[in-house]
Amino acid sequence: NTSVILANLWSFQEDPTLERHFKGHRDAVTSVDFNCNMKQIATGSMDSCIMIWTLKPQMRAYSRFVGHKDAVMSVQFSASGHLLVSASRDKTVRLWVPSVKGESTAFRAHTGTVRSVNFSSDGQTLVTASDDKTIKVWTVHRHKFLFSLNQHVNWVRCAKFSPDGQLIVSASDDKTVKIWDKNSRECIHSFSEHGGCVNYADFHPSGTCIAAAGPDNNVKVWDIRTTKLLQHYQLHVCMHGGCVLVHNVAFSLQVHTAAVNALSFHPCGNYLITASSDSTLKVLDLVEGRLLYTLHGHQGPARCVAFSRNGDYFASGGSDEQVMVWQTNFDGANYDEVLRLQKKEASVEQPHGCHAHLPAQVSESAEPLHYKSSSKDCGRSGGWPSHPSQTPRAQSQPPYTAPESGVPAALTNTLEHIVGQLDILTQTVAILEQRLTLTEDKLKECIDNQHKILQLPHSAAALSAISS
Repeated sequence: NTSVILANLWSFQEDPTLERHFKGHRDAVTSVDFNCNMKQIATGSMDSCIMIWTLKPQMRAYSRFVGHKDAVMSVQFSASGHLLVSASRDKTVRLWVPSVKGESTAFRAHTGTVRSVNFSSDGQTLVTASDDKTIKVWTVHRHKFLFSLNQHVNWVRCAKFSPDGQLIVSASDDKTVKIWDKNSRECIHSFSEHGGCVNYADFHPSGTCIAAAGPDNNVKVWDIRTTKLLQHYQLHVCMHGGCVLVHNVAFSLQVHTAAVNALSFHPCGNYLITASSDSTLKVLDLVEGRLLYTLHGHQGPARCVAFSRNGDYFASGGSDEQVMVWQTNFDGANYDEVLRLQKKEASVEQPHGCHAHLPAQVSESAEPLHYKSSSKDCGRSGGWPSHPSQTPRAQSQPPYTAPESGVPAALTNTLEHIVGQLDILTQTVAILEQRLTLTEDKLKECIDNQHKILQLPHSAAALSAISS
């Protein structure tokens, strides 16, 4: 029965769902981060402003922080949530108290655009990356400069501390990803396998792996202990059509068709989400080595993405000036049940603007992957190898053949119509919110002009009294 199948699809809640939708920036959103208290989200934008969005519906929607004189490139909350740091094209870094007043202190950090700023896990130090080709480390207290790392020969797009704060990863336009020892201040390894500039890099929650992404549409995951490439998501068109190559295993999936601008690991370590200029977000299953979801919503390049501290939500920002907050859902689901339902309902477009992807078939001769459970269960065992000998392996697979889905054509057409209507509704809401923002600005301007007019008689009376 088609209606019964449709009802079951709607009740299947393991897919990510769009929970909130914010608009207030006047230019592209470049960075996003969650406060650990799950009450606030901070975003930076090319409009030079920082917005603090309130997640509680009954509260004021946002606070606008003004201080930078040029585009804000990066924002992050401290681990305690009591401070917010921002980096800007005006060459400064600012530390904010994320309250209504938005008080801040600034210091000049570099001689070029500051592309990235990141707190250490203990909240005591900052690392910054800049177009002046340097990485610098500072104390949070009094903004004291500690040391500089200088081996990159082009702009440094990103720099992040490892979870234990002992290492730093950096990504540069010189086509390298470097790992630095904070104590010795030496580069302990340089990965140069990227075909072009590297936009973004970050540590896996275990601290043993890193992921990097760039304008060549690629995402790579390395084990920093063995310096071996664990997974290579070649997000381009190959001889047999759109594919992802992971350990030389081909998966017939549609993936990013433009630059990958940002990525974020789920706290449990089993998932990686990417944001791309093709306007989509992609959720990658690192244990299975496959594309799990494609998320649509942004009307232009997706510039940034980040999971919340507990992994229950993630947020994205784009060139369309929008901020979207999604509920993860899939991290707490029974994984075997998810796979069973995806195999049964292969390639059926789901509501909420996301597509679920079928895993590739695995040959009976292929060796299983061996993993150690990570810190959070995420509904299944998973995580990364506990030592180098457990590096994931897989053998080449036979050409993928899609199974018969058994889904009625009428149901497929109905779902496509629903998704189309939802897209129209999203665009309509975005236009209405934009008009509302313009109306609010005009109203504020009118009120300011009215106050000025009302002050004129008092000024005239005061002048006449003085003259008399």
